[in-house]
Amino acid sequence: MKREYPAQPIAGVGAVIVQNGKILLVKRGVEPAKNLWSIPGGMVELGEKVQDALIREVKEECGLKVEIMKLIDVVDSITVNEEGRVKFHFVILDFLAKVKGGTLKPADDVLDARWIPLEKVENYDLTKSFRSFFRKHLGKLKGF
Repeated sequence: MKREYPAQPIAGVGAVIVQNGKILLVKRGVEPAKNLWSIPGGMVELGEKVQDALIREVKEECGLKVEIMKLIDVVDSITVNEEGRVKFHFVILDFLAKVKGGTLKPADDVLDARWIPLEKVENYDLTKSFRSFFRKHLGKLKGF
């Protein structure tokens, strides 16, 4: 399925991984939102369960093995062009996850991956959808 100017919304997943007061963020290496920071994640492939997609994406992007704890939120990420036509439309299921192994190493379609203290996250150039998610859930994230 093509990502740009799709015929329908595309299902995606995001991993919210918090440990020791820090959250794992990745700097996106591809559009949409290239060079912006967000949580690890990506598209669900045809025939793939969303939880399997999340585990795969975190491994591909960050080199980490994760265990999924629970669904935190469902986020709409819609980008329109100058003519008002939908350029990107993702429905993203964000799951709380914890690291079970591996070594943090950016790979695949990310430029960087870092553990960021929660109080410094908003200093980064975040995607619009993640900034909104972060502000909405900051109180909960401090409890993990």
